[in-house]
Parts: sequence; C-alpha cells; structure tokens
Amino acid sequence: MRTLDSRRMFELAQALATAKSQQDVPAAMELFHRDMVLEAPAFGTRACGWAANERALTGFFASFPDYEVGLEGRAADGDALVCWGTVRMTMTGDRFGVTPNGRRAELPVFIQFAFKDGLIGCERFFFDLSELCAQSGVSTDAVRRKLFGAAAIAPSTARIEPIQR
Repeated sequence: MRTLDSRRMFELAQALATAKSQQDVPAAMELFHRDMVLEAPAFGTRACGWAANERALTGFFASFPDYEVGLEGRAADGDALVCWGTVRMTMTGDRFGVTPNGRRAELPVFIQFAFKDGLIGCERFFFDLSELCAQSGVSTDAVRRKLFGAAAIAPSTARIEPIQR
C-alpha cells in the first residue's frame, strides 16, 4: 500500500468533486478503489464496492440532478484528508416521501476521505439534513421517518427534572 502526499490526495478529492458536480458517474468510479466505501450519515446510507457505489451515485443524482460541490479548504494527516466547502442541490422526486419546493439548497459540507492503493478508498459526506429540508420546504421529521423509520423521531422518554434551589 503506497502512501499519497497531501497534494495528490486533494487532486483526487477535487477530481471527484468535479465528476460529481457534472453528475458523471463513470468519471467518479475511476477514482474509487474496488473496495470503496461511501457513507452519507445524514441519509443513513453506506455503499461498499464498485457496484453499490455506482447504484448509490446514480440514485443520488436522480434525487439531486443539479448537485454541485465546491471545496474551499482542506487538512491532511497521513492517509486521511478532510475537505470543507459548499454544496448546492435541488431535492426532486419522492425518494424522501415528501414534495419539495423545487428551490436549490445551499449548505456547508465537510467530507472525510481515506485512500487505498493510490485511489479513494472511503468517503464520508457530512451535511445538515435539517437545513436541507428547511431550504427544500419539507418536514425534517417526515424525511427522517422515511429514511430511518418511526423510531427516528419518536419522542424521548427521558424526563427533565427542574433544578431544586
């Protein structure tokens, strides 16, 4: 396993950002290691391997056909890279069980990368689902219910006791 320098790691991340901003799944796939893991915790998704990643990207672009990401900063340590920037995307369709307003959302994003054999081996894509829902004119609770089931929004059974003075 060869170690990449931070410049090369960022070149790969930037090439991936460009491919995804053009909804170019084949170009994105060329940057992925065969064991690639793609995670989007806000959506509760994890794709492992080429076939699963190809399906995940194709489905994502069906829901967000104008997806665009700009990387504005980065930090690297060893075989890891974190980038931050802005993502712009319009929620479409009914994948999330809601009818979006058709407006383009603009959100801060940070992306954690790991590398393997000179390629991207892992991408973890973080953004605020509630802010995406707010800008898209949909209920965060409805989207979370669709993504994670009813338990994701069940009221807490914890009870907050008043402070005794």
